[in-house]
Amino acid sequence: MAVLRICFIGDSITLGTADAEFLGWPGRLSQKMQAKGHDLSLYNLGVRAETTALIRQRWRAECTPRLPDVANGRLVFAFGVNDTAIDITGAIRVPPAQSVAIARAILSEAKAWKPTLWVGPAPVNKAGQRVSPGPGVQYDFDNRRIAELDKLYQATAKEIGVPYLPLYSRMIDNAAWHAALSKGDGVHAIGAGCGVIADQVASWDAWQAWFV
Repeated sequence: MAVLRICFIGDSITLGTADAEFLGWPGRLSQKMQAKGHDLSLYNLGVRAETTALIRQRWRAECTPRLPDVANGRLVFAFGVNDTAIDITGAIRVPPAQSVAIARAILSEAKAWKPTLWVGPAPVNKAGQRVSPGPGVQYDFDNRRIAELDKLYQATAKEIGVPYLPLYSRMIDNAAWHAALSKGDGVHAIGAGCGVIADQVASWDAWQAWFV
């Protein structure tokens, strides 16, 4: 039996926005592992609308008290979709080169501190999607930009030696994922979609290696 404390650091998809059960995919994933007899302490540190630049500012301070040296602490990062969004001014929120540089800095620091995994960005509605989370705020998402960033992230992960799960390529044609997206807002899938991501992570060799 593995006894782990795991911080899941990311954005609204990590948080589980649109999930009526408020579990997100980290909660569903942790349930799967608990059912197999493992002892997990789950910390969902997803924050809506956050980019890599915003995550970089907070992740270490939030994880440090949750993962003391006496605990068997682990880190799972999942971000990137918000970086690719076009805001109301017509500008991309975080250009790809900058996103990669920030991600490299985050994951390099994380790897040097605790065992670390990196989950890539998930696709949105195939026709693209516009989300307006508040007055005067608008984000346009497109899978072409997400696919480009995913490839850059994969190359970066290989360079720094952090296991990377390419959700985009695994889920772009996943019917269950897109059905769940269509019942959400096109970016955030309902609970069944959180289950799709949880299944992808649960079957990942790098994740399974933590529980041997």
